Amino acid sequence: MRTFNDIGIRREIDWDRIRKLLLIGLLGGGMAFVGDWLLGFGVCDEHLRGFERKLSQYLTLSDTTIFWSAFLGLIGISLEGLCYFGIYRLIQHERYAHIFRSGVFGYLMFAACGVHVPCLSSVFFYKHMMLESPDIAYTLSVRFGTYFLLPAMLLFLLFFLVMSIGQIGAFAKGHTPYPNWCWIFSLPVGMAATMLLKLTGNHAVTNALTTAWISIGNLWMFGGLLLTMRLAKQGNQASN
Repeated sequence: MRTFNDIGIRREIDWDRIRKLLLIGLLGGGMAFVGDWLLGFGVCDEHLRGFERKLSQYLTLSDTTIFWSAFLGLIGISLEGLCYFGIYRLIQHERYAHIFRSGVFGYLMFAACGVHVPCLSSVFFYKHMMLESPDIAYTLSVRFGTYFLLPAMLLFLLFFLVMSIGQIGAFAKGHTPYPNWCWIFSLPVGMAATMLLKLTGNHAVTNALTTAWISIGNLWMFGGLLLTMRLAKQGNQASN
């Protein structure tokens, strides 16, 4: 081959393209957030314990709500994953870039179709089993989730960990144009902060927000990187 197809990737940082990807990622995060909010807005039965207590909050959801939660998450999460390549373009260290990219591929493969939609399928299954055979609904639902949700969830968590290590390592060690402290604009930070809301108790709003912890993590990450892009541009110009 005399020429190489670089699929639009330039050697210098393309700030306009990166900004566009981060904005689309923010939109995707918003869509996924709405889907998660629809799923999680409710209260758990305080008389139950363990995972059955968590599942009880989904029994009042309509089938239409379950559908829209699955659909919005499917589209939104897919957009998030594609837009992580905007962050990938920022990483100026081959090893960290490869680590991050490997995690992104796994996120694209498993997050939407492997975890989110099967999660809603499990909720749908449990709700209707409770209507038909409440005595065996919980046992069968756990088995259903173990067979069809858990394997993809474990793989998703593995790739999520890889992606987070690549991003946080690259930002914290100065391998991007952003200030080192901008590593805080990453998924784990936004997700961990959201889960602190669990301490406020069993409330519909709290449950909705904590159900949307990954979506909020994405909004935190994309929004934070957009807001601090001016600092990154200034730092990049100063170094050149």
